[in-house]
Amino acid sequence: MSKSVNRVARALAEAGIDSDIVEMPDSTRTAEEAATAVGCALDQIAKSIVFRAEDHGTAVLFITAGGNRVDPAKASALAGEPLGKADAALIRTQTGFVIGGVAPVGHLSPVRAWFDPRLMEFDRIWAAAGTPRHVFAIAPGDLLRLSGAQSADFTI
Repeated sequence: MSKSVNRVARALAEAGIDSDIVEMPDSTRTAEEAATAVGCALDQIAKSIVFRAEDHGTAVLFITAGGNRVDPAKASALAGEPLGKADAALIRTQTGFVIGGVAPVGHLSPVRAWFDPRLMEFDRIWAAAGTPRHVFAIAPGDLLRLSGAQSADFTI
């Protein structure tokens, strides 16, 4: 198992969350691919969308339902500063994950995070587990708690 997947597994275990990380035969890089692979509704996919906080140069995370898009103006207001595109190097350095496999937990460095309330409408949601082919299922309340995110409206 990769270091990235191991970090996610450790974060889940240390939080007392019983969730198996599943390696899919095909890519789960996009929410659509992930939903097809696991056989769930698109909005049951918890996407990890990372932006760059322009004033601080740090990564900020928005965990959103698969069918939703982050509204840049709402996201910037929540972050309290302008947000820009996070490049692969920033994402890798701060979270330890590659684009397409960014997990909402198990980051190398603490990341400020916000959580889409739409995810709370499901009993179980699925999230990336550190690579573009690994996912895990979790109760949305557990993911909210474990991620340290704040529930907020930031979608279009």
